Amino acid sequence: MSDRGRSGALRVGVQLPEVERPIGWVEMRDIAQTIEAVGFDSIWVGDHLLFEHQDGVTRGPMEAWTVLAGLAEVTQRVQIGPLVAATSFHSPVMLAKKAATVDEMSGGRLILGLGAGWNRPEYDAFGFAYDNRVSRFAEAFTVIRRLLVGEVFDFDGDYYMLRGAEVTPRPRPGIPLMIGSNGPRMLRIAMPHVSMWNSWFVWFNNRAAGLDPLLAEVDAACAATGRNPDEVQRTAAVLVQLEGGTGRSAGSSSRPESAPITGSAESIAEELSAFHAAGITHLQLVLDPITPRGVEKAGAILAILR
Repeated sequence: MSDRGRSGALRVGVQLPEVERPIGWVEMRDIAQTIEAVGFDSIWVGDHLLFEHQDGVTRGPMEAWTVLAGLAEVTQRVQIGPLVAATSFHSPVMLAKKAATVDEMSGGRLILGLGAGWNRPEYDAFGFAYDNRVSRFAEAFTVIRRLLVGEVFDFDGDYYMLRGAEVTPRPRPGIPLMIGSNGPRMLRIAMPHVSMWNSWFVWFNNRAAGLDPLLAEVDAACAATGRNPDEVQRTAAVLVQLEGGTGRSAGSSSRPESAPITGSAESIAEELSAFHAAGITHLQLVLDPITPRGVEKAGAILAILR
């Protein structure tokens, strides 16, 4: 068991609604402002286009980067970020440009989470290539990180070709990058350059005890790429069901189900503390229900953690 999580206070954020129900910007804004007022550290937005449910209904969230720009304006303190931005859905140049813009609008509060994407129906519906996603990610990731450090460069890849590419106005130095993946190849691509790693709750059964194999993969990727593992923060999205919760759709029948963390504020806080003990430094709570009132209830858990 790692001691890394004990080196500092546990940071806790909340993911905004994604597929729970149809939601407009006014309610999204109210939830976000409640998250900040209650004292959470961060607000996260899923980057998806649509999900197909078993009942045949399709549902999709609002566009992630537009929402992030709105969050930059209606909050003042919390960090904000995509959990995580799928490089499959965006030109890497536009992703870098959007990230630099939202970071500027927020006063330097962006965490840029990146991943290769996974939900096949989105690719088929909108014509995005589903093959070779890791290879495509490797090129996109290279382009994004070079643009965000202010480079001007040409790039000749199998999927992207650039001439004199640059982001101007220049991005703020040091926008943190986070990789959202458990795949060994993805981790080896990202580990030399990211400051954070993230996993979604279904991949560790939503319990701290399930993290050990994934954390071992992160350590192995660090060792393989010559990266000091203490330089990479471990983060995890955790499903928490509060009083009044009715269950949360996984968004896809291909994703496994995981039991939410439930109980009193004290018992939930105890379970979340186990993630810190395992080496997690930042949690993203996926709340059920995710409403302003739900966030206020979660504030009792946060108070105990603090």
